[in-house]
Amino acid sequence: MQKKAILLTPESMKLTQLTNACILTPEGWLKDGSILIADGKILEVTNCNLAINGAEVINLNGCYALPGGIEIHAHGGGGHDFMEGTPDAFRAAVKAHMKHGTTGIFPTLGASTTDMMRRAAATCTQLMAEEGSPILGLHLEGPYLNPAMVGGQIPEYIKNPEPDEYIPLAEEWSCIKRWDAAPELPGAISFGKFVTGKGILASVAHTQAEFEEIRTAHDAGYTHATHFYNAMPGFHKRREYKYEGTVESIYLLDDMTVEVIADGIHVPPTILRLVYKIKGVERTCLVTDAMSCAADSSPKAFDPRVIVEDGVCKLADHSALAGSIATTDRLIRTMVQKADVPLADAARMASETPARIMNVYDRKGSLQKGKDADIIIMDKDLQVQSVWAMGKPVS
Repeated sequence: MQKKAILLTPESMKLTQLTNACILTPEGWLKDGSILIADGKILEVTNCNLAINGAEVINLNGCYALPGGIEIHAHGGGGHDFMEGTPDAFRAAVKAHMKHGTTGIFPTLGASTTDMMRRAAATCTQLMAEEGSPILGLHLEGPYLNPAMVGGQIPEYIKNPEPDEYIPLAEEWSCIKRWDAAPELPGAISFGKFVTGKGILASVAHTQAEFEEIRTAHDAGYTHATHFYNAMPGFHKRREYKYEGTVESIYLLDDMTVEVIADGIHVPPTILRLVYKIKGVERTCLVTDAMSCAADSSPKAFDPRVIVEDGVCKLADHSALAGSIATTDRLIRTMVQKADVPLADAARMASETPARIMNVYDRKGSLQKGKDADIIIMDKDLQVQSVWAMGKPVS
């Protein structure tokens, strides 16, 4: 194959060349490929032989090069919870996830008070303004959730949507990019219409909604389902009659997207494969729903009601799961090794699909010329060998 020479002096631009990789591109796998990086961006993705003056060449020895993970639902990590609301807590949790393949993240707050939401929004805004920040916006999971489906949320904070609360928050803090609610609650339809009018993703969560309620919510702007199958009913019976659950209702609305906690525990691998088969790659994304004890050397939950047991977070009374200790790399491994999903599709569900859902695909979510140089390097056993965020290795 003919060499392609790109001649740039070291003074003009610092170049990094990742070479000898199996690269996942939007067109498919590129074997024996190279990724050329400069100033945090991808300059070229090619399988031509490159001869480049001044480039640092890193041989990946045939490893997979995958797009960096976009995490749209994570409560914390590395011993910290985003509910703490401080820059230090945010930085520590984000850094813990980045080491495992997350290169873009929407920090998540569980059901919280107004003051807690404001404090987290202020911190999120501050950190988003930093050059090359992996923080892409704030995700509020509640507090407008069905009390009967509270799960691991803090019950005292659960309530119906309050316009006097959500309108000022949405108008004041442009960092809020996603807000979840149970659509059957009084005021939830008006809430959905308002937040989507502000460009905020409205997601169905912690709900008992059946088909007509889900369809009404969809018409009002709810286009996504939070941790699909968790904290929502499936097909069920009341007395002698049977009813569709939230799960079947969302399946019936073709354009609704879903997220699944792909740790192999929150949703069995067989159901992960079912979601993949029905909703497909383009409408299914992988999330961790990770708690503070994820990627932590001595895992201990932020919420005193929560214990870590059998590789997952649970309420101490064993009444419900309460989040995961998963990271992006584990999601990919679970989908491939347990749910029998092709690696390319699993990787896309961890990167491309969430990037599209959250409207950041113009710069993240795929390995393409001109996009941010966010890359996961995994070996043949799908173990992380290195992570690159904005063209820099994550240490």
